[in-house]
Parts: sequence; structure tokens; C-alpha cells
Amino acid sequence: MGKEIERKFLVGDSSWRAAGQAVLYRQGYLNSDKGRTVRVRIAGERAFLTIKGPSVDGVRREYEYPIPLSDAAEMLEHLCTRPLIEKTRTVVPHDGHMWEVDEFFGENAGLIIAEIELEAVDEAFSLPPWLGAEVTGDSRYYNASLVRHPYCQWKDGERSGNRPAAR
Repeated sequence: MGKEIERKFLVGDSSWRAAGQAVLYRQGYLNSDKGRTVRVRIAGERAFLTIKGPSVDGVRREYEYPIPLSDAAEMLEHLCTRPLIEKTRTVVPHDGHMWEVDEFFGENAGLIIAEIELEAVDEAFSLPPWLGAEVTGDSRYYNASLVRHPYCQWKDGERSGNRPAAR
């Protein structure tokens, strides 16, 4: 059984940018019900089909399988809900953990989210100084939600969160 344990944060400043090479991601959804999603993703020159269950306290079942790049491109073009999620991902090391910083463009331009994947819900980690508010559990920031209600359509009052204490 696959499990994903992650915490999500908004990004407060651009000091993370010097950390590494950004990889282009294009992804779309074949299904995006509240209880499950089925996603097609192209990450650089690799492609994947991913099935995810509902998130409960930052944990959800996740199954990911490599697929041919040409199949993924066809599915994105002909089968996935619009708009597609388009972003660059930069992996940023910090204090023994790897953070994934996603900078969105297209319909979600202006949104930058950092995620950390953990081995356990209670795993200790420190917060990089460039992080902003935590948005773990706020479904508006899930990629599947950004297809239904893109960031460019959000009102200023919808763009909020709280910064937690480090673990």
C-alpha cells in the first residue's frame, strides 16, 4: 500500500530560487472527485499515472505508475479536464529534508507552494526561513482543486493561511 504524508506551505520570499534546477511539470486530471483523484503527469522527460485517495490529517493513499511519455501527452491533450496544471518544481534541501517548491503559471500564475514529504505524521522537521503560512489540509491548494477553481479567480480574502511552529 502506498501512502503520502506531506505538509504544504505558501512561500514567503524568493531566496529558495538559488537552490537548484527547475523541472517543468504538466499535469491533468482524469478524475477529481473529493474521495479520489486520477492524475496524468509529465515531469521533464518522464510520465506517470497517479491515483490518490482522500487526505486525512495530511495523509492519503497514493499509487503512482510510470507510463509512456507519448501516452501521457495524448491523455493531457484529449482526456484531461481543463485547465491543465502547469508549474516548475525545484527541489530545495533544508536541514536534512528535501522540499519541493512548485511555482505555478497559466491559470494559476502567482501561486508558489512548498511541500515536504515525511515518513511519519510526527516526524520532526525545521521550517526554512523562506516559508510562509501553512496550508496543509486546505483543499483550495490541492492541484485537483486548482483545476476547478484556478488561483487567478481567487479573491484576496481567499489567499490566507497560518504559519505553524516547527516540529
